Amino acid sequence: MVQIYRFAAVRPERRYSEKIPSVPYDVVTADEARECIEKNPLSFLRVSRPDAELPDLPPHDDRVYRRAREVFDGMLADGLMQRDPDPGMYVYRAVQGDEEFVGLVCCVATEDYENRRIRRHELTRYDKEEDRTRHIDAVGANTGLVFLLYRDPGEIFPYVHSLIDGTGPVGSTVTGSGALHEVYRVTDGAALSHLEDLFATVPEVYIADGHHRAKSAVNVAERRRKAGRFTEETGKFMVVLFAHDRVRIHGYSRLVADLGGYTLPGFIDALFAAGWDVRPYGKVDDTGYQIPPLATGNGPVHVMHFYLQGTWYEVSRPVADPADLIGSLNVSVLQKKILEGMLGIADPRGDPRLNYMGGAKPLSELERLVDSGKYALAIAMQPVRVETVLAIADANGIMPPKSTWFEPKLLSGLVIHTID
Repeated sequence: MVQIYRFAAVRPERRYSEKIPSVPYDVVTADEARECIEKNPLSFLRVSRPDAELPDLPPHDDRVYRRAREVFDGMLADGLMQRDPDPGMYVYRAVQGDEEFVGLVCCVATEDYENRRIRRHELTRYDKEEDRTRHIDAVGANTGLVFLLYRDPGEIFPYVHSLIDGTGPVGSTVTGSGALHEVYRVTDGAALSHLEDLFATVPEVYIADGHHRAKSAVNVAERRRKAGRFTEETGKFMVVLFAHDRVRIHGYSRLVADLGGYTLPGFIDALFAAGWDVRPYGKVDDTGYQIPPLATGNGPVHVMHFYLQGTWYEVSRPVADPADLIGSLNVSVLQKKILEGMLGIADPRGDPRLNYMGGAKPLSELERLVDSGKYALAIAMQPVRVETVLAIADANGIMPPKSTWFEPKLLSGLVIHTID
């Protein structure tokens, strides 16, 4: 069973909660973070992306990580941020358009990551792990949330949601896209005990987003234990728990620089020859995020949509082995049969001919990038079912890179867990 823990968070002082929260560190480059900081000097990116303000230093220089700690301590000293007086938990509420997402912010044990009560479906990269490990250790805090999913037996989500009724948020901000993000503090002892009891019945939870943040927190605990610097809080890290059926997954689009020597007719002919059905789709609502499939069949069907020379095509074929959880994913067959098999893109993580775009951007952005000549081909993917992600994690499987784009995208700086 998964145990959840209370903690006394560091949060923006109420009047600064509109300005301080920022996008996560890993969705912006150093240049983009620098531009955000120039526009908003209170941005939490000053803590999460300290390299943005030190462009003359190597990004992993010790002085960069020390700068993050200096800025964080300065925010506390200047009253921009404050520490709650007593441990509690927090409800995170995000409203995007007509969708509401509500999750519980708490801590979990690094031990539960190591014993696989916290399950994952992605590989982590050592360089990214090492960066966040050093950042957490230097700042003495989990500055970003790990997005976890739980299977709700039916009573957890309604209770978590009820905790925001009749109370005001202790912090809130509106993003540039108009999404509202709020945090509500839970301090009532009976409510906290009930939350702990509810989650004690949940056998495992799943990382949706934040694999590197989670593994880095585990690394910090291990290193501090060996160095004799271990504290009770070091053995925990901060998460937000969402019911698995109360989140949204988008597809993760692919952008390909060239057709590997094919002409457009030759590429379509080659797809036909490889067993794919290819047909012009017709009018697409390019303000949306995905394209409804046309293909139907007696069993599961691979469906993806290609944008080439101003036209959308639906590319489909029956799923060969539905029992193969990973091999039957659209992203798996796309990579093996088309990107690698036809276009010669063998390394989906590092080939410069291949790029990715998160599924929360409209299809018009894919069209723009191809129409501009920057890319020859855009591929809009169907979203993976949440149940499929959980089943792969249960089977200790690893999904291909860029398989899922979970919503909501959580902000950094609304709630921070310190480990010193």
